[in-house]
Amino acid sequence: MPIDVSKVESPGWWLHRLGKQILDEREDRTDSDGETEPGLDTLRKYAENKAPLPRVPGVDPRDAHEWMKDARTNWSSLVIDSPAERLRVDGFRFGDPDDNSEDARRADTEANRIWQENSLDADADLIHYGALSQRRAFALVERGDDGRPIITHETPSQVAVEHLQGNRRKLAAGLKLWRDDWTGNTRATLWTPDRIYEFVTKSDAPSFPEHGAELGSWDAFALPNSGESDRENELKSVPFGVFTNRRNRRLTGFAEHEDTLSVANRINLSLIMLVAAMKYGAFKQRWAAGLEVDEDPLTGEKIQPYKLDIKSLWTSGDPETKFGEFSATDLKPYVAAVQAAVQDLAAISKTPPHYLIGAIVNVSGDALKAAETGLISKVGDRQRNFGESWEQTMRLAFRVLGDERRATTFTAETLWRDPESRSIAELADAAVKKSTAGVPWRQRMEDMGYTPAQISRMEIDRAADAMNAQTATDPTVPPPTSLDDARARRDQRPVIGREDDDAADAA
Repeated sequence: MPIDVSKVESPGWWLHRLGKQILDEREDRTDSDGETEPGLDTLRKYAENKAPLPRVPGVDPRDAHEWMKDARTNWSSLVIDSPAERLRVDGFRFGDPDDNSEDARRADTEANRIWQENSLDADADLIHYGALSQRRAFALVERGDDGRPIITHETPSQVAVEHLQGNRRKLAAGLKLWRDDWTGNTRATLWTPDRIYEFVTKSDAPSFPEHGAELGSWDAFALPNSGESDRENELKSVPFGVFTNRRNRRLTGFAEHEDTLSVANRINLSLIMLVAAMKYGAFKQRWAAGLEVDEDPLTGEKIQPYKLDIKSLWTSGDPETKFGEFSATDLKPYVAAVQAAVQDLAAISKTPPHYLIGAIVNVSGDALKAAETGLISKVGDRQRNFGESWEQTMRLAFRVLGDERRATTFTAETLWRDPESRSIAELADAAVKKSTAGVPWRQRMEDMGYTPAQISRMEIDRAADAMNAQTATDPTVPPPTSLDDARARRDQRPVIGREDDDAADAA
């Protein structure tokens, strides 16, 4: 039965609206100013070093296709990888900032358990890279068979969402469109705050016409074991965490390498012309004058007297014959053009120059840090943006568990690893100075780069150290009755580097 799309906010209307959005964004389009806006397929090709080959005057692309492909260099991937490799989530803080109780600690522990259950130490990188390279990425949160939350990475080439009108924080609907490899059909799942709908079409290349009151090729999909094509949305929310990159450039997202595509084209053109000059002009062409050339008796064409070969020596029996050679093409202007374009790429993308050039000679550590200032600032901006998305994703996960208090809390915090490169000596020295300033021990450990799980284990080890130290110094003192008792006794003892913990905790 055809799907009706005429009624606004009906399931068919959402399928048509969001499905068309998914397909349209894959292709390039021209804006009102006549500028071409790259589609998701084009952005992906540049990230995978499959940028279109430019035309070089005097070179037939059919004859030079292979070596022209080899002349391309994947600068766009470097622009994306530079911030992506520094985006690492260490954990979450879900309790009230003023609440130091065990209940607040358990909230952090449960969030980290959800993270580990879903292998997000690895899959979070896919989400970050997807957002950087494809403008947006999504984290889909669903309930597993065991009642635990399942979080998966989704791409904008398969998923589209729509916000409530006038509200950029709440989602009105979300659609996932994908090919079912088992049947060859195309499936679609639509989420609204109240219901979840399933659709199917036998076409492997579905389309969504601009005009029309129905979708003739689509039909409702009956789920196995239920026979129904829709079901209640138990979460009462569209279950997507939306990771949008560079919303300050475009609300729908702006890829990390999107404003460097023209520079990448210029670099590739310069490199291809450099290779062409090396291939056709770097070998010195020779000439001969005063040489009698024989003719082919059948065709009347001149017979080439010499073979142009780097291993051949030209000779003549006529003493009047003169030989010479043309100068080779100077490659320095081509190299300078590539270097100038690379510098433009570094400035626009805030990629450290030594990442692109690869030459580090007699450069101090302070100079390297100064060169990375722009990159660190950019990574900090992405952390703030993606941190909000991770917190929304974890709130959805807590909703799956039925924990409404944490599902609605807005005091959550994403703990990111420090994106700046620091030596162990620098971190340790800073920790000692922070101890003197009264910074609590747990915060100092976070600043040194330890994960929440590592810090929790170290707390237990500290408590065990306090037990052993107490027994060794005064055998008459009874052993601690619990871990909390051990922690209390530990905090009453002066420990090297931790003398100010008690005062800091009291403050």
